[in-house]
Amino acid sequence: MNTLQAIILAIIEGITEFLPISSTGHMIIASSFFGIAQDDFTKLFTIVIQLGAILSVLVLYFKRFFQSFDFYFKLLVAFIPAVVFGLLFSKKIDALLENPVTVAVSLLIGGIILLKVDQWFNNPDVSENTQEITYLQALKIGLFQCLAMIPGVSRSGATIVGGMAQNLSRTSAAEFSFFLAVPTMLGATVKKCYDYYKDGFVLSDDQINFLIIGNVVAFIVALLAIKSFIGFLTKNGFKVFGYYRIIAGIVLLAIHYFIHPLTVI
Repeated sequence: MNTLQAIILAIIEGITEFLPISSTGHMIIASSFFGIAQDDFTKLFTIVIQLGAILSVLVLYFKRFFQSFDFYFKLLVAFIPAVVFGLLFSKKIDALLENPVTVAVSLLIGGIILLKVDQWFNNPDVSENTQEITYLQALKIGLFQCLAMIPGVSRSGATIVGGMAQNLSRTSAAEFSFFLAVPTMLGATVKKCYDYYKDGFVLSDDQINFLIIGNVVAFIVALLAIKSFIGFLTKNGFKVFGYYRIIAGIVLLAIHYFIHPLTVI
């Protein structure tokens, strides 16, 4: 990895983290084109810089995030399924992080689902206040989040759809998804760093600089992206993201099978 590649991956992360199109999936695709997808540091980088993007939530929603301990317990309940599944399947998840075909198929299937989401869940009975989410609803949203361990599924997309399935409005489901991302990505970052050192790897000075640059760039870009997404989602729903995912998935599969295998670029 070089500095330019680190910046490009961080920009992709900042733009896509809060969109239901899979930030990890897009970074896997980009790193495959760069020829660095199978590198252990790249796998670490794509996880750790998501924390930088997620921290933009604390800046933009500062007052609403620090409201009540009851809300934190709900986030904890929603976070628990990811901890359990992450510990059980961490090695299998790691193997998927270098496979663009998995990303392409996930993009395609997820796109088809997003085309129907607004029709399936169009009668919310929870107000725009995320504080009113129940513990059971939080747990179910957390289970949906586990689907995002498959690259290309999209953590934000899975949790927003999970929230809407619990009769939350698009806005409240999206905002709860953003809040849930904070403990989730913090936990994923700590776990990934621990595994990296446990496997005998040591970060070089250049790699530390790449992580710093990546987190800063992802944070700044995410600040600009998150508000725009909420406004667009509230007005237009998911269809445009569904069409994007379907087109992207088909293009990637076509490139992989008819032009050049992405895993070895």
